[in-house]
Amino acid sequence: MQVKTILIVDDEFSVRESLEKVLSKAGYVTLSADSGNEALAVLSKEKVDLVLSDLKMPDGDGVELLKSIKKNYPDVEVILLTGYGTVENAVEAMREGAYDFITKPPKKAIILSAVERASERQNLALENKYLREQLSKGAPLDEVVGRSPAFAKILEMVNRVAPLVSTVLITGESGTGKELIARAIHRQSPRANNKFIPVNCAAIPENLVESELFGYMRGAFTGATRDKVGLFKVAEGGTIFLDEIVSVPLNLQVKLLRAIEQKEIMPVGGTKPEIIDIRIIAATNKNLAEEVEKGYFRTDLYYRLNVIDILIPPLRERVDDIPELVGHFLKVYNVQLNKKISRVDPAVLNVFKSYEWKGNVRELENVIERAMIMCDGDRLRLEHFAHFYSQQNAAEELQSGLKGAVRRFERDTILKSLEMAGHDKGKAAGMLGMSLSSLYRKMAELGIASKE
Repeated sequence: MQVKTILIVDDEFSVRESLEKVLSKAGYVTLSADSGNEALAVLSKEKVDLVLSDLKMPDGDGVELLKSIKKNYPDVEVILLTGYGTVENAVEAMREGAYDFITKPPKKAIILSAVERASERQNLALENKYLREQLSKGAPLDEVVGRSPAFAKILEMVNRVAPLVSTVLITGESGTGKELIARAIHRQSPRANNKFIPVNCAAIPENLVESELFGYMRGAFTGATRDKVGLFKVAEGGTIFLDEIVSVPLNLQVKLLRAIEQKEIMPVGGTKPEIIDIRIIAATNKNLAEEVEKGYFRTDLYYRLNVIDILIPPLRERVDDIPELVGHFLKVYNVQLNKKISRVDPAVLNVFKSYEWKGNVRELENVIERAMIMCDGDRLRLEHFAHFYSQQNAAEELQSGLKGAVRRFERDTILKSLEMAGHDKGKAAGMLGMSLSSLYRKMAELGIASKE
């Protein structure tokens, strides 16, 4: 389990110092404050698990601090200390949510026992909370949407590798859903009841990657006033997902390799390795073999990560998934946007199937969300995708001046024909010498809204 951080609140320096020594020696991380106001300031900046607070302080009492903590930090356990122990004080403190009530001067054994029991209750409460959150998400593969043969192979691989402990490497372009597949593997695995920790390696400054992943010890560098638990330890018993793994600096890749092979890490400034029990899933939108050839990625780490490789094809290579994805996003954003949109015109889907989708599923989701915002009815039509068409047409016209000129000519001709036919598409199709279905396809291709 993660090392607990305990905030000691007492206006007497000697009491704080004594408790810090006892708790630090027992393996806890300690913080201190000499008043209720200072304690609240610490809580607003630091991740605190338990609070040991004096009942009587210059700026108030421990019960008021307890109330504030339970209101703003409900997961934090509070143990109150006092030299004025009375039944009334104890009853009031317990009623307000205190875990325990200990008279001063507290004995070492009593303090450690109370802290240990409070920690166990907190762990159980957090575990139950996590399980409820997992259950509320539905079946493990609810959000993994697709029916194409290519995607069926991915789901088959997810089911095959989920029960294993082997490292998995997920590759694919940005926006294809690599984290979603990683979550599906975790939620189908024996570790499903423990944490899934996603880490975007590209978003962490290079000089902070080591301390973020492996943690650091107090005094390891200027500003390291306390021990910090790294994300590898936070994920203990669960899964850590290292997205954009290629962004990890070369000098740290050897430590990452050791974490995978030896199941141990060394915090910055530490002298003793820490054993870890986690599963590692990595992902990248680059070709790692090419990165190895260029000297940007270690060969040994590449082969250690690439035990199981899952390649997610881009959306343009699995267009059969588009209708199902659109239906999924309709359900999601009907709830978020308080809409009741039940269908999408076939002309829209035809356009979607011919589009390149450089941003893949993420781009499709954004396009659907924007269109739903613009829609007041129960179905999405071409007119709701004006922004999408303007971007698509502009990009295509920039790629080819002649192609853009032809598109403009076709668009102008169809618009004039529709106007002359009073927007009767059957008549317009006859005037243009094409079938009605061909006119619909051409209108969808050119982004001409259908007025009905």
